[in-house]
Amino acid sequence: MFDKLTEKLSNVFRVIAGKATISEKNIDEAVEAIKMAFLEADVNLRVVRRFINATVEEARGEKVLKAVDPGQQFIKIVHDRLVAFLGDTQQDLKLKGPDTLSSILMLGLQGSGKTTSSAKLALRLKQDGRHPLLVACDLLRPAAVEQLAVLGAQIGIPVYRAPDNEKDSTAVYTAAARWAKQNMIDTLIVDTTGRLQIDQAMMEELVRLKTLVNPDEMLLVADSMTGQSAVDIAKTFDEQIGLTGVILTKFDSDTRGGAALSLKTITGKPIKFIGTGEKPGDFEPFRPERLAGRILGMGDVVSLVEKAQAVIDQKEAAVLQKKIEHETFTLEDWLSQIRSVKKMGSLKAMVDMIPGMAGQINEDDLDRAELNRYEAILSSMTKKELANHLIIGPSRRSRIARGSGTSVAEVVRLLKRFEKMRSDLKKAVKIGKNKKTAQAMIAQLQKRR
Repeated sequence: MFDKLTEKLSNVFRVIAGKATISEKNIDEAVEAIKMAFLEADVNLRVVRRFINATVEEARGEKVLKAVDPGQQFIKIVHDRLVAFLGDTQQDLKLKGPDTLSSILMLGLQGSGKTTSSAKLALRLKQDGRHPLLVACDLLRPAAVEQLAVLGAQIGIPVYRAPDNEKDSTAVYTAAARWAKQNMIDTLIVDTTGRLQIDQAMMEELVRLKTLVNPDEMLLVADSMTGQSAVDIAKTFDEQIGLTGVILTKFDSDTRGGAALSLKTITGKPIKFIGTGEKPGDFEPFRPERLAGRILGMGDVVSLVEKAQAVIDQKEAAVLQKKIEHETFTLEDWLSQIRSVKKMGSLKAMVDMIPGMAGQINEDDLDRAELNRYEAILSSMTKKELANHLIIGPSRRSRIARGSGTSVAEVVRLLKRFEKMRSDLKKAVKIGKNKKTAQAMIAQLQKRR
């Protein structure tokens, strides 16, 4: 995510942060480098100019040139400016209470991820305690209704679909709203019609639907990888229909960041959610301050912890620590941990949330295929084998290799790695309880360098 931009900005800050004092010339050079980084990231030219002017105006003030740590002060100014341009604060959905029906119109062109985002948003609202209904009003695109029905079934959320011969989206919505009131639904998420490009027929249909629905939210779903095209599309939709916010899809694949950095300034509409992967749960609220930290290579530890908390039970973690201390950590425990890590999503995305690590590790280096291989081998073991790895002799290794589609050598490597990991984990727990031991180990490591 934003790898190229993060790398360039990190290089700028590395230079300026190391200076005991900085001059206006240093600031001008840094600002010029930042400007070029933004332009290469496909950020709107007008946005770049505003950003640079605001940064220069503040950075040339006496509080930077005469600050105790001028380099850090300059970085803080850039960070604060970036947060402001991304939207200042997280913008939540403005929905009615659970006793009143709320409606959300999902807008966008074909291929933007509108139908998938509708399902992801429904799942998120369900997790927040609401009772959503997906309404299939994209009656033009072939298989759009069927796609929404399949997605709804996967996440356990009802989908209202009209008879195959129905071609009027307003009639579909009216029937869906009636059904929702009879079935304790509090939120309608309407997947509207889309086209390959904006045309008058689509806009007229959306205006009719908006007039009937009087929605609480009008969310445009835009592909972040299209850069300035996404910004132009958002501007047109807002001018002709009116938007309350934007959902940016394929955010995890966007290495430039032009759309995210330009949208709020050009359209005045906040980014409310981002799609960060293909799974139904890969959908997050857009948090400007956290994203600014990630763009500047400062990481996003808060989001990383939240991801971990979502899949790791605290009681289980305490039990696991005791097992490690008493050397009763088993292959079954390891299998459980591997599955938890995989639930957290992209390993590269997690590493990028660690301060100073953004862009430092490629997905290939993390080798998710290896985790899949380990899971396959462990899943091919019996309960007794998972509980006691010492009973896994030559014949059992051969059976496990056949069952997992791997080789005996790979099974042996896994067992050796497990034994080493058990030993390392026990040491880590002991070190965590003994600060003097930890300091001694660090001192030894520094002497070896």
